[in-house]
Amino acid sequence: MTRETLKRDVVIIGSGPAGLTAAIYAARADLKPLVIEGPQPGGQLTITTEVENYPGFSKGIQGPELMEEFRHQAARFGTEFLVTWINKVDLSERPFTVETDDHIVKAKTLIIASGASAKWLGIPGEAPAPHGLGGLGVSACATCDGFFFKGKPIVVVGGGDTAMEEATFLTRYASRVTIIHRRNTLRASKIMQEKAFQNEKIDFLWDTGVEEIIGAPETGVTGVRLKNLETGEEKIFPCEGVFVAIGHKPNTDMFKGQLEMDEVGYLKTAGNTMATNIPGVFACGDVQDSFYRQAVTAAGTGCMAAIDAERFLDHLPVEMPGGKEMTIEGEIITADHKAIITPEGEIVLNEPDNVPHSNSDAPVPPFQTDGDANSASATDV
Repeated sequence: MTRETLKRDVVIIGSGPAGLTAAIYAARADLKPLVIEGPQPGGQLTITTEVENYPGFSKGIQGPELMEEFRHQAARFGTEFLVTWINKVDLSERPFTVETDDHIVKAKTLIIASGASAKWLGIPGEAPAPHGLGGLGVSACATCDGFFFKGKPIVVVGGGDTAMEEATFLTRYASRVTIIHRRNTLRASKIMQEKAFQNEKIDFLWDTGVEEIIGAPETGVTGVRLKNLETGEEKIFPCEGVFVAIGHKPNTDMFKGQLEMDEVGYLKTAGNTMATNIPGVFACGDVQDSFYRQAVTAAGTGCMAAIDAERFLDHLPVEMPGGKEMTIEGEIITADHKAIITPEGEIVLNEPDNVPHSNSDAPVPPFQTDGDANSASATDV
């Protein structure tokens, strides 16, 4: 079967807050972006219920509804959408190649917003509603959902820094927080362990696994079935919320061996831009943010990635990891901005010509004032 070839200036992989914000900005810049989204368009917010911390919605908004608003806004400015699985990405040369079953997409610039996925336990009751209690008392984000558990007893599953941080944060709302860990020692750093141990609202259950989350759609979570891994004894532990804090996995497998990543798999970007180590490839949202992981921060980096792509396509320099800047032609500006290295390897001093921009050869007079420090000439901008 012959696959259709699409050629675009901007291709965006992912349709969560980062990807769709990038699409809005790129579309408004008349770059006609193409968004490639998987079978679950909208990202993690589509499996979230109430969202109360996204600016602009004073009464809150349902996660799926919020992402529909994002999508409609991007489409309004001319964004194209392609719903399909991506089989392969080739970043060895520009235009970059994205292959699906039915299309070969050629991209002058690529914005990666494929997000990250929370790691789950894989136990009964954990799946998103209506198949489980996900969104009805089961969460993987304390910052997102902690507010809904005021005065309630909850459990946090995990033993690393993420679990300690989530548990400590949740003590602002919950009546008690019980950390459940499969071992008798924590993997968290010393400082995070101490913060948890010293918090009077945090308890620990050691050598214990969570076997099932108990509850109903009408009541939400009512408890968890636990198993002592030393004795095999099982019991029901009452609680009204379960936070799974065993980490996240960035969706970056298709870029391994091509883009620089940290040890977990998050894409590395430049300090002041969303540029990756390959010129013309940008990353935004949870695929490169292992710390904040919020819809609003993802949207912010999506905006940045789109502006970076726009600059790159306009033949303007974009900062790369390491401090150097590069244009679409391959010109490199050194980190100290003192020299330009051409694609042929020639070194050119990056100094202004100091030539007056005037129709006359007469020198441009210096800026003058009439003595009043607050006054300015008519040419002052």
